[in-house]
This record gives sequence, C-alpha cells and structure tokens, in this order.
Amino acid sequence: MPTYVAFLRAINLGPRNTYPMAELRAALEGAGFADVATYIQTGNVRLSTPARSVARLTERLESVVAADRGFPLDVVVLTPAELRTAAAAGEERLAAVRAEVGEEQVHGQYVTFLRDLPAPDAVARLDALVEPERARLSVVGRAAHLTLLEGYQQARLDNNRIEKVLGVRGTNRNLTVVRRLAADWT
Repeated sequence: MPTYVAFLRAINLGPRNTYPMAELRAALEGAGFADVATYIQTGNVRLSTPARSVARLTERLESVVAADRGFPLDVVVLTPAELRTAAAAGEERLAAVRAEVGEEQVHGQYVTFLRDLPAPDAVARLDALVEPERARLSVVGRAAHLTLLEGYQQARLDNNRIEKVLGVRGTNRNLTVVRRLAADWT
C-alpha cells in the first residue's frame, strides 16, 4: 500500500482552525487511512492508502478534514520521493546561499509545498520579485525554496505572495521540519 505525506495549510495558528493532532489522526483512521502519523502541531501527516492519484487523495483528505472540523483547509500531498527531493534541494540551496553570503547572513530557509506544478511564466514572474539583498528563491518541481537574509517578519516574499504570483495553492514549512520528515518518513 503506498505511503504519502500530507501538509495541511493554516491549522493551529492561534485560535483559528484548531485541530489537535490526535483528533486528526482519529478522523483519518476512521476514514480508512492506515499507518497514520503526525509530526508537531502544524499539520504534517504520513499515511498509507491504496489510492494512486495524488489529486484524488488531496480532495479526499480535504473532504475528511472539512467533515470532521467544519472548516475547509488546503492540503498538499507529496510522495516520499518528492519529499526527499525537496529536502535535498533545500539543503543544496541553503549551502549555496551560505557559501555566497556567509552563514551569519542567513535568517531562515523555508519550503513552500505547492499543490500543482507552477507554469514557467509564473516562476519567471516570481523570480523577478526577488530582491537579492533580502532573499534567494528557487522553484524545483512542486517546491519553492526561500532563503531569507532578514527575519521572516520583514520578508517581502512569504507563502501568500508565492501562492499569489505562482497561481498555485501551497503551504510552507521551515527546512528543519522538512529535513526531519524526510529522515523519519521516507
């Protein structure tokens, strides 16, 4: 039975969209998913299912969450291979930026997991927005890798702007979480 990694967007951020991970696991198991595991409170889920279509699995997960919690959430589903690729690309990107500007200049490395592949012209529009003194960005497959040279609160590029310019929904995680999930779940 195939295993997938799902990322729920915008849960457990303050009082909005609260979803304790034990309740999420129970809802998914009740919907027939197997080997369900979560990591921290930000909606990182590993599960097994006979489903083969990532698109249909994504819709099913969104439906289960909406039925259980009463609010809609975007979900991004990756295969273990996609997660490994994203983690490796993030590591390579971080090392390259550190070599270029110095380790002390890097204030964070984030990966925005995208629901769909972005169009090449949208990636070009996003690239044009990057201010080299503030950040570095690269899009690899369904992952946008953002290296910040300033704090996240000061960043002009964030998940919302990346989504808007690319025209693709997504959710971001810091590279530390991505690294951990790739090591533990793939």
